[in-house]
Amino acid sequence: MQITENCVALGRAITSLQGDKASVSGTSILIDKVLPLVVSTIDDRSWRVRWTAASKFNDVVGSFSSLPGAMDILVPAYEKLLQDPEAEVRTAAALNLADVARCDALVKMEGGPPGEDDAENDDAEDDGARVKVAQRLVKRVTTLTEDDSENVRAALAMVATELAPVLGKEETIAHLVPPVLLLLRDATSEVRLNIISSLGALNEVIGIDLLSQSLLPAIVDLAEDGKWRIRLAIIQHIPLLAKQLGVEFFSEKLASLCVGWLGDDISSIRHAAAVNLKELTAIFGAAWANEHLVPSISEIKQHQSYLRRLTAVQACSMMATAMDPAQARVEILPMILDMATDVVPNIRFNVAKGLEQMAPVVGRSAVETQIRPVLAMLMEDLDRDVRYYAKQTMDAIEGL
Repeated sequence: MQITENCVALGRAITSLQGDKASVSGTSILIDKVLPLVVSTIDDRSWRVRWTAASKFNDVVGSFSSLPGAMDILVPAYEKLLQDPEAEVRTAAALNLADVARCDALVKMEGGPPGEDDAENDDAEDDGARVKVAQRLVKRVTTLTEDDSENVRAALAMVATELAPVLGKEETIAHLVPPVLLLLRDATSEVRLNIISSLGALNEVIGIDLLSQSLLPAIVDLAEDGKWRIRLAIIQHIPLLAKQLGVEFFSEKLASLCVGWLGDDISSIRHAAAVNLKELTAIFGAAWANEHLVPSISEIKQHQSYLRRLTAVQACSMMATAMDPAQARVEILPMILDMATDVVPNIRFNVAKGLEQMAPVVGRSAVETQIRPVLAMLMEDLDRDVRYYAKQTMDAIEGL
């Protein structure tokens, strides 16, 4: 199991002697003796040995890629790891896909030109018979999208889009986008989440337009996933997606979905949804929030479920901190103050807590004329928790 790591260390040590006389003989040793040892590990009977080779293959490439002809040996070996009988080995290999693909060496085309074994023919081999490592490996991506193991597909989804900057726009559209679209429609939610989480690199190369229509169903599916951690993860990625998708597409397709998360059965989801609305307000601006978010939240604060009303208070308090004072004072503050008379004590003391967040934003005049009178009322509340938090907020805003 230590062969791969030891060979990598030896390769780094010898290649560091570049320019020395020792480097000539050292290169020969690496190609004739050390490299075959590394390659031999991918055929080892123990899957753990093959797994070690797969997990360290990016280090192998880093140590040996500069050697003449090394990548012509290493790339086929790596492709073999991607097709290993053991899913754990394929998973480890897939995680290194982007690192291996970044190697700027040219390698033989898959299958090679006719008569490639002939030395004379090799010498005459034209440039068209060799391609970048990424161009050869991208052909394996589609195969991996159909892998029986969801762990392999999930690993692929984490790194596949990182090939885009290496391939360039035309190659990406032709060869990488189709398997990415397959991953967006994968039956396993973790796979869809991973590919959505890693779309940044792809977006920078080809833009989001080609993906947006396929991206939407995947986001909606994840938003309704039965696993609450999956729903939480997609919420946390919404701000990044908002920047990539743009205000027009996001407003039309996803704004209502973001507000809908405020009514989730899981408290962690509701809190994350409130934080998400704050971040969206910061990204698209208060005017956008007033048009696309505030009306829906205004309806939620009238909901019969006190948990939904509570989340509305929290969302408003957070959103206000991302607005300019005038908009927060006009659009959000009245909604918060209106809920200070809610029948549920939990709502009332959260209003008090929310007012502490909003006070520095809305300005001194609003604090004196609107916030302090409400806090004074809450300090006389029948519920001791309401009185406590109202007093805490009143003390906190004394210096404003």
